[in-house]
Formats: sequence, C-alpha cells, structure tokens
Amino acid sequence: MNKKPFGLDIGATTIKLVWLSGEKNNFIYKSSLIVPTPLKGMLSESPMDEEQMAQTISKGVADAGITTKEVNVALAENQVYTKVVEMPILSDKELRSAIYWEAEQYIPVPLSNVTLAWSILKKPEKPTPLDKMQVLLVGAPIALVAKYQRIISMAGLNIKAMETEILSTVRSLIPNETFPPTFIISIGAISTSFAITRSGIMVFTYSMSMGGSAINRAIATDLNLTSAQAEEYKKAYGFSEKTLGGKIGKATEPILNSILSEVKKSLAFYTQKYKEDTPIRQIILSGGTAKLPGIGIFFANNSGIETAIANPWKNLASQSIPKEILDNGPDYTIAVGLAMRDYE
Repeated sequence: MNKKPFGLDIGATTIKLVWLSGEKNNFIYKSSLIVPTPLKGMLSESPMDEEQMAQTISKGVADAGITTKEVNVALAENQVYTKVVEMPILSDKELRSAIYWEAEQYIPVPLSNVTLAWSILKKPEKPTPLDKMQVLLVGAPIALVAKYQRIISMAGLNIKAMETEILSTVRSLIPNETFPPTFIISIGAISTSFAITRSGIMVFTYSMSMGGSAINRAIATDLNLTSAQAEEYKKAYGFSEKTLGGKIGKATEPILNSILSEVKKSLAFYTQKYKEDTPIRQIILSGGTAKLPGIGIFFANNSGIETAIANPWKNLASQSIPKEILDNGPDYTIAVGLAMRDYE
C-alpha cells in the first residue's frame, strides 16, 4: 500500500486532491479530484461550518479512492507571511537564534501570535566572506494552523506537513536546478502570488489581494450579469478582443493591469539584483484563471516574455491521464506539489 501523503489544496472556491506514487522524477498518477468548497469555506469561525468542511474533504477522499490517511496541506497565501531573505552564512544553531530577529522585520504582527518556520533554500558549500545564504521565512497565525488541524482531524486524516501555496507551486513546476530563470504567476480566487526561481531555487515571492473573484466582479458590473453568469462568460470568452466586441477584455483590463504592474516591479527587482545572470526566460501562469482564453497572450504581449500555462503533470512518468484532468492542469498545481513533497 502507498503510505505517502496525498496533496490537499483547500481553495476559496474549490478543493483539489492529488495522490501520487513512484519515486522522485518518476511519479505515477493514482487519482485526483476537484470538488466545490463549502460556501463559507475556511473563513467561517462556526463549528458547524468547520464540520461541513471536514465532511466535504472526507467525501472527496472517498470519491477519489484515496486510502492513505496521511495528507500534506497548503496554507492560503493571503493568510500567511512569506519572505525569501538573504542572511550571512550561519550554522543551523546560529540560524535558529538569528531568524527571530530577521522575522521581526518582515512579519507585521507579534511573533507570539504566529508559528514561525524557515528552511534554507541555498547555502554555498565553500562560501567566500561576501557570500550569503537564502532562507525561506514563513509566519502562519497560530489560530489558522489550529483551524486546519482541527478540520483535517475531523475529516479522519493526519497532517504530515503544512506549507505555503507558492512553495507547492514551485515544486510542481520547476523540476531541477538546470531550469531557466522563471517567473510564476499563480492567480487564485481571492489573491495572486508571484515567485521568481533561479537555478531551480525560489529567490523572490510576493502576494497581492486580487484574483479571479475580482475579475468576475468586474465582468458582472460592466455587463450587468450575475456572479455565476460572469464566471461562465469569463470561461467561454476569456480576454480575447475578438469575442463580444472585446467587452470581457475591457472589463477585466484594470484587474489584469494591476497584476501586470506587480509583475513589472518584480522583474525590475530581479534585473537589478542579478545583473550578471541570465534574464528571466519565461512566465508560467498557474491557478484556475490561467485556463482562460487569451490570458497568456496578454501577459506575453505586455511583458515581452514568453508565457506558458502551467502543466504540473509534465513531471509524471509517461502514462495515460484522463484528458479532463490534463486540461485542468493549472487548477491542480498546488495539490500536485503537495503530493510530491515527501519524495524530495
């Protein structure tokens, strides 16, 4: 029996489950599933809503045929504090002492209210006096972690690991250190996360409170539609100027331009910091919004960088995966990354 944890991505609108087996660089697809998130999702403090969430997850596990009780979970990016920081070369013991001083600079709430975690992303083997190491710093509110633990336990599961959504996304899309410098844009329902990878390592991450739901609201307002109708129009017509007289594109342009503005700031940061390095060669769009017609062309034309749609299944061994699941690749990026975690 496969004892490895499955990946569970609890999004604002959908819950994604992915179960893999095999070994690193040779993953075997076992099962996956997308189900609607209960209306109040993870935002409610009601015990009844938590019970409903647990029941939805439990049913999803059963429907997907997942038999392991171990699970890796992603914490919502807009509810945690994530930062890649550069620090002097330190021993593990020195880092444990220094990290709290570093965290106070980046986490805008008392550290007594968060669970602090960190991991070394890159540490030179033979450092020079000028070298630094890169550390991923994550602060998660204690109450948020307790809520996830409570709901997962009620679903009859055991949490093996928690991590941020962007870390899972990078794992599923960036296979190794030879991968070219890449900019990842992960557009969720209520937030958008950015990551830049260099030599396979995340060197920058940032999140903004704007995503697919804001796009829906803009379409609904401009075209006098319900939220459900706006979602269908968005999926059917995307951002093409050739459909509906370009009305969808015009309605969503302010949202996309806000995201694009952050992309350009992040690209400027990378170019300034790594002047001698290879420039960023590609943008990868992830999240459900990445499937919309024309969005890849929008970012390619406005950034001048080749843009691709995320395909987390490309790292799996050659096998037959249902077309519907392949087509929904951007939706599964976080869950696939979570399922891969224990094979590192």
